[in-house]
Amino acid sequence: MTRGLHADYGAEFETHDGRTVVAHYGRPERTHLAVRNGVGVIEMDYGVVVVEGSDAVDFVDNTVSNRVPAADGEGCYALLLDPQGGIETDCHIYSADERLLCFTPAARATPLADDWSDKVFIQDVSVRDATDEFAVFGVHGPSATETVATLLAGANLPETPLTFVRGSLAGTGVTVTATDEPTGETGYEVICAADDAADVFDALLTRGTPTTPVGHRTWNTLTLEAGTPLFDTELVGRVPNVAGVRNALDFDKGCYVGQEVVSHVENQGQPSERLVGLALDAVPDAGAAVVDADGDTVGDVTRGAESPSLDRPIALAYVERGVSTDDPDLAVRVDGDDVDATVTLLPFVEGSGRSARLPRYSD
Repeated sequence: MTRGLHADYGAEFETHDGRTVVAHYGRPERTHLAVRNGVGVIEMDYGVVVVEGSDAVDFVDNTVSNRVPAADGEGCYALLLDPQGGIETDCHIYSADERLLCFTPAARATPLADDWSDKVFIQDVSVRDATDEFAVFGVHGPSATETVATLLAGANLPETPLTFVRGSLAGTGVTVTATDEPTGETGYEVICAADDAADVFDALLTRGTPTTPVGHRTWNTLTLEAGTPLFDTELVGRVPNVAGVRNALDFDKGCYVGQEVVSHVENQGQPSERLVGLALDAVPDAGAAVVDADGDTVGDVTRGAESPSLDRPIALAYVERGVSTDDPDLAVRVDGDDVDATVTLLPFVEGSGRSARLPRYSD
């Protein structure tokens, strides 16, 4: 990451999975509202796996949960599953000429590249961890389109989620993707060479529309309000239809690792748990128990925070399938006390966009 430039804007740093990321730039709650009302820029903490060769699309398509597009400029959101159907990683995959760019949680890039490399047999496929070659900046908010359009030269902005265009920004070549709106706001990602990151970041912040730098604590509250499940907190190890990430699944595909399990769960009935929103009177820790009127545990919190938009605590939690918005007697255990909680429809906050990863279930 471009640590020196972030520091120039007052960044405070923290370590996540062994990587240094921006925690905040001071007053993350105020930054949150600046994004909801305008636009913010965050350096994304992605790992990048590059898959090249004439068989690259078929190879990856046979491994992940969604259909991988072959057409240049198109992408998808997909999952890699273990043999029991649990989520090992999520990723955004883009087809770029004769290679695929796979953007993963940072800690998953090296294991994924190693795993795929070990599975190449006679195909024309090469796989490498290219994380250090790229920088990715997310631009989110109701003014995101104006911000990026003002700076991008040589191309019109992509209109369809998970597609991209190539152009230039700050005098350097960039790729701009339309996101699946994880913050609940209009969003784009600007991808550039790592050596050009400082110039691109500076341009996004200082040229054209006034833009706010965003750290990962604000990213957490934005995605929480949007109801977007994240890998580390809501997805890892879960079966996809329990997590409700139906936009990552193509049930008409041929076999891939774990697909039989996913199809079986899908066809045999509803998942035993669902991911829901909770409104409550205190911020719970991850793992806090959700209990019913009898004190029986009916779920667990994945993450919670004080919502800057709603000025109250909110949380995401997996709860038993029978728990609904009609259940008035739920509580969450916070610091040894039972705090009243109400199941709330997601998203918590409606913005200029709507997250494609909102949990969805078949009934």
